[in-house]
Amino acid sequence: MCKFNVTGLCIPEEDYMVDISDKIEQIKKLVDARSYFTINRARQYGKTTTLAYLEKTLKDEYIVISTSFEGVGDESFALQESFCLMFLRKIFRALEFTSVPEAYKKEWLGSDISTFDLLSDHITRMCKDKKVVLMIDEVDKTSNNRIFIHFLGMLRNKFLARKNGKDYTFHSVILAGVYDIKNIKLKMVSEGSYQPAPEENKLYNSPWNIAIDFEVDMSFNDAEIATMLAEYERDHRTNMDIPAISEEIHTYTNGYPYLVSRICKHIDEKLDRNWTSQGVQNAVQILLNERNTLFDDIYKNLENNKELYNFIYGILILGERYNFKFGNPVVELAHTFGVIENNNGVAALSNRIFEVLIYEYFISKEQTREGKRMIKGVLASDIIYDRRFNMQVCLEKFAAHYYEMFCEKDTEFLERHGRLLFLSYLRPLINGYGFYHIESETRNQRRMDIVVDFNREQFIIELKIWHGEKYKQEAYVQMLDYMESKNADTGYLLTFDFRKSIDKKPYAEWVELSGKRIFDVVL
Repeated sequence: MCKFNVTGLCIPEEDYMVDISDKIEQIKKLVDARSYFTINRARQYGKTTTLAYLEKTLKDEYIVISTSFEGVGDESFALQESFCLMFLRKIFRALEFTSVPEAYKKEWLGSDISTFDLLSDHITRMCKDKKVVLMIDEVDKTSNNRIFIHFLGMLRNKFLARKNGKDYTFHSVILAGVYDIKNIKLKMVSEGSYQPAPEENKLYNSPWNIAIDFEVDMSFNDAEIATMLAEYERDHRTNMDIPAISEEIHTYTNGYPYLVSRICKHIDEKLDRNWTSQGVQNAVQILLNERNTLFDDIYKNLENNKELYNFIYGILILGERYNFKFGNPVVELAHTFGVIENNNGVAALSNRIFEVLIYEYFISKEQTREGKRMIKGVLASDIIYDRRFNMQVCLEKFAAHYYEMFCEKDTEFLERHGRLLFLSYLRPLINGYGFYHIESETRNQRRMDIVVDFNREQFIIELKIWHGEKYKQEAYVQMLDYMESKNADTGYLLTFDFRKSIDKKPYAEWVELSGKRIFDVVL
C-alpha cells in the first residue's frame, strides 16, 4: 500500500504521486532541442523527483548522467584537480547502475585529469558520436563558487564551439537547485558571503548565459492534484469528492508540492481520513502548528536578511504595494525562496499557508519584543459559547481594550501596526477551532480583508484606516461586493481612525444595506 511522502525522492511503487507526465514531456522537448538550462525552485518543490522521472523518460534515447552535489565537501571545490576528480567519480557512479557498456563507464574515470583543459578534452572524447545528457542536482550546495564557475565557463566554451561544428560535448546540461547559477551572487549576498572583486565579475556574470529560460510550471494545479487523490481513492474507497477536495487543497497551497503532500498525509494519518473541506482545514491547522524544514528555512531567511524581513513585513502588515520586478535583489531573493509570486505585476505572498505562517511569525516577534504592546486579558470563554464564535462581542471587546490601552498614545506606532495588533488579539481566540487568512487580492493600504473560518461558520472582516467620509461610503460598497462574492449576508467593518482633533471614544453599530448587515466599528 502506498503512502504520502514528504521526505526525499518519491517513487510510484511506494508513494501516492501527482501525475507529472505533462511536465516531463515539456522538459524532454528542451532536451531534444539540445538546450542547456537550470531548474531553480524553492526548497522541497519536487526538483529531485522531477529529475528522477526525467531520467527514466530519457534513458532509452540518451546516455543519462544524473548526479548531485549533495554532500560534496568544500575541499572538492578548492582546486581544479580536486573538482575534476570528484566530477569524474560522480559520473562513474551515476552510470554504474545503468545499461551503458562497462567499458564506457570505466573510461569516464580517465587518468591524470587535473585541469579543466584536460577535462574538456576528455568530455570531447566521451561525447563524440553519442547523445549524453548531464543532470546535476543541488548545484548550489557549495559555498566556494569560484572553481565551479570556471567549470561552467568551460562547458559554455564547448557549447559555443559545438554550435560552430568545432567540438563535441554534452547534448544537454540540466542544473537544479534553489539559486539560479546566472545569479550566483544573489546567494552569496543572502548568506553573508564575500562579494567578488571587480576583476572577478566576468566570472560571475557570464558563464551560464547560454542557458535558456526554464518556464515549466512545477506547481500542481487542481487537475494534477486530483490524479493523486484518484489513486488514493482506488485504494481506500473513502467516497471523497475528488474535484472539490483538489480545489480546496489548491486554494491553501497554490500547488506548492510539499504543502500539497503534507496536507494529504495529515488527513490520511492524523485525521481519520476525513476527506472533506473541514478535514483539509484541520490538516492546514496541524501543518501551521508543526515544525518542519521548509518552515525553518523561511524563518531563517527572514531572520538573516533585514531587507527581506522589511519587504515581507511591508506587504503583509503595512499593506504596501510593491512591483514584482526582476533586477530588484530583494524581490529576486523572496521569489527564489518561494515566498512571493508575480500577481499581475505586483509582489504577493505565494500561498495562504505561507501568508498565515509569516503573519504568526510577525505576531510572535511583536509579542516578545521589548516594550511590547499587546492587548491581553480577553478570555475565549467571553466570546465562544457552545463552540460558536461571537464576532460582534469579539470586536466590541477589542475596541474597549484598544481604547483603554492606547487612546491617543503613540499614533505613529498604531497607524503602522494596528492591523498586527488586531491579529495578535484574534489569533489565540480562534486557536484550535478556527483558521484565518488574508485576501491577497483585496489587500492594499486602505483595506485588508480577513476571512475567519470557525467550526463551519465563516466571518468576513474588513480592516480600514480612516481616510474621510467619502472613503467610508466606498468601504460599505466594497464590503457589500465582497460579501456577495462570498455568499455572505453578514460582514464586519473595523476602521482605525487616527485623527487627533476628535473624540477618540470608539463606537459600534449595525448597518443594514441592500438586504445585508454590517457591524461597523470605528476606533
